[in-house]
Amino acid sequence: MMSQLLLGLVNGSFYAMLSLGLAVIFGLLNVINFSHGALYMMGAFVAWMGMTYLGLNYWTMLVLAPLLVGVFGILIEKTMLRHLYKLDHLYGLLLTFGITLLVEGVFRSFYGVSGQPFQVPDALAGATDLGFMVMPNYRAWVVVASLVVCLATWYVIEKTKLGAYLRAGTENPKLVEAFGVNVPLMVTLTYGFGVALAGFAGVLAAPIIQVQPLMGQNLIIVVFAVVVIGGMGSIMGSILTGLGLGVIEGLTKVFYPEFSSTVVFLVMVIVLLLRPAGLFGKEK
Repeated sequence: MMSQLLLGLVNGSFYAMLSLGLAVIFGLLNVINFSHGALYMMGAFVAWMGMTYLGLNYWTMLVLAPLLVGVFGILIEKTMLRHLYKLDHLYGLLLTFGITLLVEGVFRSFYGVSGQPFQVPDALAGATDLGFMVMPNYRAWVVVASLVVCLATWYVIEKTKLGAYLRAGTENPKLVEAFGVNVPLMVTLTYGFGVALAGFAGVLAAPIIQVQPLMGQNLIIVVFAVVVIGGMGSIMGSILTGLGLGVIEGLTKVFYPEFSSTVVFLVMVIVLLLRPAGLFGKEK
């Protein structure tokens, strides 16, 4: 049970970070970013390529890969997404779905569908005996790193002046521009940051799962369910729901393994029936 709880907490950490990126982009920009899974995969592949072809270490790529993925996201926002902000959400969804197919197709044409090995960094190799279980050091690092990044993001958006500008800029951009704030640049950087979170999650996941072009396909469906359960656009809702559903999924594997792949969607149905805005969403 403890091993499954740990596995659930690790999965929940990925759910939390990916759903956080989705929540930031939707909550501040009103864009349903279906390409999040492909950008998560891109983060893992960029880290793998930097280590394989350039000889860079894991810690360098943990910083560099999210930055490069964030720059790619900024290019997407500046060249395509910004023309869709005033249109229905469906247009943004279709565009980002097309970007997903394009990105996955490019990587699949170069690397096929087989996985690429990604070594755990030496500093995090091995495991620690806690008495009641043996905890792999790298999985513990994933949980800690995810929580730090998620809580830091929540604090910046909800508790700082910069976060206040971001929220105000999406609700009343003309008023915020009157105070000398460059709202279009702020929107672009926000999208880039949300995408960079997906890239960061991809680098964290790379040593745990094989790096391959379709690694984000199944995960992104679960992450969208997490965002819906937590409340579309709710930062803290995404974090808590992601971690909680990861643990629930882990416990389900102990008592009823066949049900573990669908328990998240059952929870989503129940939440939508009882509270359509999500657990932490605001009723309109």
